[in-house]
Amino acid sequence: MKRILQTVTGVLQATVLVAALGFGMAANANEEGFPLDKAPNRVSNNASLQNGAKTFVNYCSGCHSAVSLRYNRLRDIGLTDQQIKDNLILNDAKVGDLMTISMTPKDGKAYFGKTPPDLSVEARARGTDWLYTYFRTYYKDDTTPTGWNNLVYPNVGMPHVLWQLQGERAAKFEERKDPHDETRVEKVFVGFEQLTPGTMKPQEYDDNIADLVAFLSWMAEPVQLERKRLGVIVLLFLAIFTLLAWRLNKAYWKDIH
Repeated sequence: MKRILQTVTGVLQATVLVAALGFGMAANANEEGFPLDKAPNRVSNNASLQNGAKTFVNYCSGCHSAVSLRYNRLRDIGLTDQQIKDNLILNDAKVGDLMTISMTPKDGKAYFGKTPPDLSVEARARGTDWLYTYFRTYYKDDTTPTGWNNLVYPNVGMPHVLWQLQGERAAKFEERKDPHDETRVEKVFVGFEQLTPGTMKPQEYDDNIADLVAFLSWMAEPVQLERKRLGVIVLLFLAIFTLLAWRLNKAYWKDIH
């Protein structure tokens, strides 16, 4: 019985430790480089996921594949096969095919200097806050090959494919002395200047990006909501089992001295 209690206690401690480590890693990621904005959590909203899927296939899938996902998996976000075929398949793929692209890795490297990554699990690799901030911090920079730069990913090789929606913006920087070393001068970002208007208003664009990031998050793990639901059930079961095991252990040893 003691061994059972030790095992259950160990499982609970490990669960808490993993959760703490995950939170700590996320916090550290926010502390490095440009500060990240919190991405709205819309992964349970099918309307947001459908809009994000539309944005993905229209603006991202020309260069980025998602080979861990089949088109027919989009049924899980409330779409029918006919809707998927009519609105989200832009090539000759079938509904049951993987979300591949026609551009080869060799061509991608030739065009951008680096092969565009597959985005199947990009949300898990980068984090939703990183993606949400990244898509919203592009600015014009004539010194780069593409004419664009990014605050989250300096000297990024990918151009701003959503610029027509957001419009063209310039980043404003100020030179300030390093508080830790007065001999050094730092360039500090102080804001954006809108050069040309986009087809979307700023809040509308941010909402659209939130939907895109939600879809990327869902795509990285389509069963994440079910996993979290089952996780809560498992933790509740372990908590109840621990209580019962503790009471049983106490009753078993009460007459033994």
